[in-house]
Amino acid sequence: MKKHILYTMVITGAMAMGSCADSFLDQENTTSLNQETYFDSDEAVEAAIYPLYNYVWSDFNNKFYYGMGDGRANNITAQYSDYIYPYTNLNETSLTDGLNDAWNSFYSVVSQANNVINNIKQFSSSAVSENAKTQGIAQARFMRGVAMWYIASLWGDAIIYENTSDLVNSYGSEAPYRQADVMEFAIRDMEYAAKHLNATSSVSGFVNKYSAYGMLSRMYLSMAGLIKDGQYNGDDNEIVTNFNRGVRNSYYLDLARKAALKVCEEYNGELESNYGSLFSLVSMNGEAPYYPIEAKANSSSESLFQLQWINGSTDAVGWGCTQQITAFFGWSTSVCDGTNWGGATYCSWNLWSEYDEKDVIRKHFSCAWLNEYYPEMNQKNGGYTYGVDDNPGSQGANIKKYVVGTNADNGISYKQSSGINTHMLRLAEVYLNLAEAILGNDASTTDATALKYYNKVRSRAGMPEKSSITYEDLRYERRIEFAFEGQYWYDLVRRAYYQQQEVVNYMNNQNRNASYYTASTKTYELSPSYVAPGSGVSTATEQSLLLPYPATDQAKDPMLSHENVKSYNFQAREVDESDLF
Repeated sequence: MKKHILYTMVITGAMAMGSCADSFLDQENTTSLNQETYFDSDEAVEAAIYPLYNYVWSDFNNKFYYGMGDGRANNITAQYSDYIYPYTNLNETSLTDGLNDAWNSFYSVVSQANNVINNIKQFSSSAVSENAKTQGIAQARFMRGVAMWYIASLWGDAIIYENTSDLVNSYGSEAPYRQADVMEFAIRDMEYAAKHLNATSSVSGFVNKYSAYGMLSRMYLSMAGLIKDGQYNGDDNEIVTNFNRGVRNSYYLDLARKAALKVCEEYNGELESNYGSLFSLVSMNGEAPYYPIEAKANSSSESLFQLQWINGSTDAVGWGCTQQITAFFGWSTSVCDGTNWGGATYCSWNLWSEYDEKDVIRKHFSCAWLNEYYPEMNQKNGGYTYGVDDNPGSQGANIKKYVVGTNADNGISYKQSSGINTHMLRLAEVYLNLAEAILGNDASTTDATALKYYNKVRSRAGMPEKSSITYEDLRYERRIEFAFEGQYWYDLVRRAYYQQQEVVNYMNNQNRNASYYTASTKTYELSPSYVAPGSGVSTATEQSLLLPYPATDQAKDPMLSHENVKSYNFQAREVDESDLF
């Protein structure tokens, strides 16, 4: 325990310095006090994993998680927040706020994971068990795989490395690898994790085997759009060039089905009975269908992977390890401690207008609008009624998800440190991934397994079951279920790998930057005078589906360009399909 505390203190300082890095290579080796002597017990190996659940993800989490995942997809309208509106407006540049932070954060995950992997291999003493070494490496590869999946999804072609010090020596002349190679690298990491991680987590909140299988179901669905046929083996001819072909690779669709089914049939967990429990730090009784709820935001078996934030004030625990999303969504001191910058951050009109009138449960816990009552917030005054206890937003409905009340309500939250973990992978997604994989290239499906798990998600939300599923059914379900959880943009990107023009057309017909609250009538409706698209919105093109590389790294490495893309030399596969299924 003493070593873990000391380790955490060192990590805090090192990552705080690294979070302001100008380049993604400006990272500290934060894996040990002295790597030659640190890895002397199973506990030490376990402690080396902790920063991979928070510090290295901090700059991604604070703004980009939702700024890109929801802002770009037009789930969010925030016309005054420069870390959201450039992505919503489709006119970001290599200098846009949040872009460099996200790039650096993902590569901080990669660098930290590399350090953990290499140090465990090189410096573990004879006192460290083989199981501890295997579990430590598998968790680090899980994290590296997730980061590389994000990088492949956002930038396409990108840099791959397994030893940070080697890249430092060559950086300045390092060309990116092909998108398919970056995705394949991510998949191989995750397959290793799926094979080697234990079925149950060694520490509460750590990922396990089923976390990896669930993430594989997501990655395989992405890969199905990038590779023509069969398994990818690094050949140029295997990589898709026609992004409007309308079909996906059936081999990877089947792998996605198998990976998701592995979780659905074997994992000892289930959906929370009440959707609101996933986003609450307070258990509440009250009127159905919203309540009663249990406080399960940080402890639910539905959560297969969360970023684990340290509870406490920033004065006590420092920066880089606390949950700050709440400060960016919170709109009032009645619902958020101290800092609250979310007064002009809204659910977009496009999302707001898409909510089915029966979808009241998910809407209640995702959005806050006039006269909606939340007993878990402002409890000392009998609960909180939006637009009554404070003025309502002037442009639309505010965002409720991740807004969990104040310390007086839950005993956990502080200013810019709300204590709620960040959802990265939920069991509900794996259920929908399974349905999508089974749907495959068909227009619809009545497959019993697909319907079973798809309708589990619907039923939990109080929605009527369906007897047939189409892509549009899945698109709606995913958008509403995971609204403001940083996912919808990646759903659109995945679709664009084989229906690119459809996605571009969709983006150009989302009424971006639309205000929709009329104070005089107290109604939420699109103004008849609104002209689409709203002010400052650019026209979406195929170029809108990838981000520019950050200016800082382009300046340091002139070879960082899609024109210089190269192929990655993969070694023999460590994990075969027969090892997984």
